[in-house]
Amino acid sequence: MMTVDLRSDTVTKPTPGMLEAMWSAKVGDDVFGEDPSVNELEAKAAAMFGMEAGIFCPSGTMTNQIAIKCFTQPLDELIADQTAHVYRYEGGGIAFNSAVSTRLLNGERGIITAEMIEPEINAENVHYPHTSLVVLENTVNKGGGKCYTLNQIAPIAALCKQTGLKLHLDGARIFNALTYTGDKAVDYSQYFNGISVCLSKGLGTPVGSVLLADKETIKYARRLRKALGGGMRQAGFLAAAGIYALDHHVERLKIDHSHAYTLAEELGKLSWVSHVVPVETNIVLFDTVEAADAVVKKLADKGIKANSTGKNRIRFVTHLDVHPEQVEYTISTMKTL
Repeated sequence: MMTVDLRSDTVTKPTPGMLEAMWSAKVGDDVFGEDPSVNELEAKAAAMFGMEAGIFCPSGTMTNQIAIKCFTQPLDELIADQTAHVYRYEGGGIAFNSAVSTRLLNGERGIITAEMIEPEINAENVHYPHTSLVVLENTVNKGGGKCYTLNQIAPIAALCKQTGLKLHLDGARIFNALTYTGDKAVDYSQYFNGISVCLSKGLGTPVGSVLLADKETIKYARRLRKALGGGMRQAGFLAAAGIYALDHHVERLKIDHSHAYTLAEELGKLSWVSHVVPVETNIVLFDTVEAADAVVKKLADKGIKANSTGKNRIRFVTHLDVHPEQVEYTISTMKTL
């Protein structure tokens, strides 16, 4: 029986080329700023997105939380969609790390607009928290991998500039978004104060994200990373995986998207599936007639791993360890349920 892991794109294993790059990495003590591979990764990612500097961290949660801390003060408030990863899946870190409240909006599959944001910006009044930050997520996890285009981001950035707010991007699957929209990474710098670039999802690295910003913000971010326990020593072995991924794994994201489109098309033909959310990238959300957990169990019995994300909703995520024959096996298996 074949095993197909569709739970997340975080389950990938390093490819042989990536392992070779890690094995041969030049390393030093990164807390002292002496790891050449980490320095190379940070500079490479910053240049790709047109930002001044970067800092390598163990996780996207850490890069997001550091960014929020950099761009806010206690008693402030940030604005985000109600599905936002920074709010739902980062352990309450906004309140714990930054003493900041959150104003949640109901976007379309996680996509919010300047028109939605503007009336939620608090007036200067001692009764209200000070609005200081907007956080966007690209792609939107809970929105089924839905993407912001730069044309959608531009008016939000203009509003933030006009009102003195900072704008941060949780780029958990930013390269999936760029693959779908055709936008250029370097153009993001004109809109965002901070960008978190995750390397351990579609790009397939074992660990790590990079926070990008101006030099002064990154200088403060290094202090925050240390305080949060994220100061790594010979981290170049991990950074080398990130460099390899940026060089070799971005273009192939089209394959993951193609697999997701194929799965979604076939799911739409099945009697036990009541709805399939339109697919843009590598995430497939679909609703089931019977309880999702029961369907997940049936799939698991056939070697197909998936997650339920609601009473009647299941998520598939394609990635570099999902191959065409596994997609075919998944489809043929689902037809038998």
